[in-house]
Amino acid sequence: MKPIITQIDGPVAGNAERTSSARWALVSLSLSMLLSSLDTSIANVALPTLTQAFNASFQEVQWVVIAYLLVITTLIVSVGRLGDIIGRRRLLLAGIILFTVASVLCGVAPTLWLLIAARAVQGLGGAMMMALTMAIVGETVPKAKTGSAMGLLGTMSAIGTALGPSLGGVLIAGIGWRAIFLVNVPLGMLTYFLAHHCLPVDRRGPKFARAGFDNVGTLLLALTLAAYALGVTIGRGSFGLLNIVLLSAAASGIGLFVIAEARAASPLIRLAVFRDPLLSGSLAMSGLVATVVTTTLVVGPFYLSLALGLNAAMVGFVLSVGPLVAALTAAPAGYFSDRFGAHRMTVIGLIGMTAGSFILSMIPARLGIFDYIVPIAVITGGYSLFQTANNTTVMADVRPDQRGVISGMLNLSRNLGRITGASLMGAVYALASATSDITTAHQEAVATGMRVTFTVATILLVVAMAIAVGSRFLFKPSSSPEDAS
Repeated sequence: MKPIITQIDGPVAGNAERTSSARWALVSLSLSMLLSSLDTSIANVALPTLTQAFNASFQEVQWVVIAYLLVITTLIVSVGRLGDIIGRRRLLLAGIILFTVASVLCGVAPTLWLLIAARAVQGLGGAMMMALTMAIVGETVPKAKTGSAMGLLGTMSAIGTALGPSLGGVLIAGIGWRAIFLVNVPLGMLTYFLAHHCLPVDRRGPKFARAGFDNVGTLLLALTLAAYALGVTIGRGSFGLLNIVLLSAAASGIGLFVIAEARAASPLIRLAVFRDPLLSGSLAMSGLVATVVTTTLVVGPFYLSLALGLNAAMVGFVLSVGPLVAALTAAPAGYFSDRFGAHRMTVIGLIGMTAGSFILSMIPARLGIFDYIVPIAVITGGYSLFQTANNTTVMADVRPDQRGVISGMLNLSRNLGRITGASLMGAVYALASATSDITTAHQEAVATGMRVTFTVATILLVVAMAIAVGSRFLFKPSSSPEDAS
């Protein structure tokens, strides 16, 4: 009987072992997403402390935040493509090491400019972690479970973004500002250990070996994105000659990048992928939706403090509701995407966001906190559903040698949306409030700015819904992302 038991238990034990390995691999990817997302927000709360620690101006210490986000934005597509060529697991492990070492350098930096330089290096590690984490999901979970895995990553991203300010405040109050960077070290070591032991080994065929890296395209894209990001953020709300020059350089860079990619033997981004309406539509929707979500974080503090008269602690509490809702709904959103179809959940998520945004566009000057929180919860819940379903739609059918770059493009579209939301929608709010100093605006002016800004946001979401319906109508099975590449 013993041999029979052995024969029966063998496959079962093997399946259980593979399931356990896949589970731990997903844990390592989740930690990678958590860490890179955490550092997009944890440094913000330290800016006042850094001005005193380094005897610097607020404009100077802002580069501690800008440097991290700028490097991620400019390089995330390039590191995704590099992962496709040399191996995604290998590059992810390098990114985790780079992120962890840079965190140590941030924590011991003796001057502000060395801290900013270390944050830029940390941003490079963060770009590797963000781009390659989503790309590796396709190699660790079955296609039928892609939505659930994307939902988990979305949860970790939301938790990291939401946890940053509160965790940073506790660490600064209890230990000091250096702790907000050094806290990454044990987490980074744990993430590396799990990723090294649990992620599947890179499998690269002859096509991967022959692929080259597009140095010219990488440089042009990085410079173009940097010019755009700086063009819409510098100037503290004003728009001058430098902004015009930078945005003109970005527009010229797009043209040069297209020409370079058309001539490159191994382009960074194959322009043919944009002929796929499903992929190009998903990227456009991702940017539009990220713009609207960022608007809630930009406009919300002014409305809560000036129109509702809340103190700083209550403003922080109310603002944490959105990320909390996103964290709680991301995992169920993944299940619904797998169960009912990603495209259907994409549209439902957009409908929810549009409804919440429309409610805020009609909001009166005098309204209670609860009446503000409800539409914000609807927006962020819809966003969580949209993002999980949209990521699933794009990543489920991408061919293996394009997963890294397509994942990078998805992350890039979100980052560009965040930058645009913080700058353009912030300018719309200031203009609609009809005041030169928004901090001294009257209650009614603040509410008017809120209504106008979210009217614009509602229009953007209607455009996103039109793209969702239109791209699906134009989509043909033969024009999947992998075929286009």
